[in-house]
Amino acid sequence: MAEMTLTVLRTVFLFLCALGGWAMSQVHEFWNAYPWAGVAIGLIMGGLVILLDLWLKGFSLRGLSAATFGLAVGTLASYLIGNSVMFSFVDPQARLTAQIITYLVVTYLAMVIALRGKDEFNIVIPYVKFRRDEKPERMIVLDTNIIIDGRIVEVTTTGFLNAVYIVPQFVLAELHRIADSNDSVRRDRGRRGFEVLRALQKSPHCEVRFHEDDIPNIREVDGKIIQLAKMLSAEILSNDQNLRRVAELQKIRVLNLNDLARALRPVLLPGERLTIKLIKEGREFDQAVAYLDDGSMVVVNRARSLVGRDVEVEVSSVLQTAAGRLAFAELVNATGAVASAAGPLASSSPPAASASVQ
Repeated sequence: MAEMTLTVLRTVFLFLCALGGWAMSQVHEFWNAYPWAGVAIGLIMGGLVILLDLWLKGFSLRGLSAATFGLAVGTLASYLIGNSVMFSFVDPQARLTAQIITYLVVTYLAMVIALRGKDEFNIVIPYVKFRRDEKPERMIVLDTNIIIDGRIVEVTTTGFLNAVYIVPQFVLAELHRIADSNDSVRRDRGRRGFEVLRALQKSPHCEVRFHEDDIPNIREVDGKIIQLAKMLSAEILSNDQNLRRVAELQKIRVLNLNDLARALRPVLLPGERLTIKLIKEGREFDQAVAYLDDGSMVVVNRARSLVGRDVEVEVSSVLQTAAGRLAFAELVNATGAVASAAGPLASSSPPAASASVQ
């Protein structure tokens, strides 16, 4: 749609240029006899302008603002140098030549320096909106793995992440490569990433902005993300621990959804009662196993006959294992009393810990 609109605009522009060339040929007596020559000149001039437009296709608005700033600084500097005491005793003609050379050299250098540091301006467009309270927006750069993960949509819906999501162009390119992979698993992951981005764009709880500029002097995507976050004074949302270590060394805050999930796990304490569904039989005699929403395993003694049913249990002990938390519980009967745990197999003894491998 955008390409079609540009094509229509360029066609109309060429028509107007041709019309302007014909009108100019009617004004001058010399060209009055050659109206088609005026039309041809108008078309040529319009074509040159369109070629210039195509050549500047990759020139962003941020680059234009940086170039304008550099031009203004260069003009001021060249004016001060050209009218300084150094040129007060120089011949006027030689002074004019020196001033022109000074203007060209100084403005060129100023524009080049401004373009090289365009992302470091505090007036970066469109990533900072000036507000009356002068409070900057909170920006979060999204990593590829966090987009594919998908949980960011649910977290955003809750309103806990009140920020502008920045999706760099090189992250989109990496998603595209994954979606075009020959491996069906990687291909599905890449397509899921694009679906997550569409869901975020449609969500009323967040704003998604795409950063079009690349960082060509850095090859790795992780390095590009860190550099972009540094330039935009943004945070990073990623589950990559290696990226997190490198970013924190450079004083960049990294948010991790896995850390959030661990922090939100319910705390199980001995004596706490809960209702769970028994999923399968335990390894030890007369045991049954259930799982909490966060994946924690609960081993219930004297409950093998109740597999597949919802039961009320009371936590007797909690162990922290390499695979996660493992809780032992006893059945609560209809009267609210805890079932007898007599016997070596009914208690939460060390042999029952072998159920953690279920």
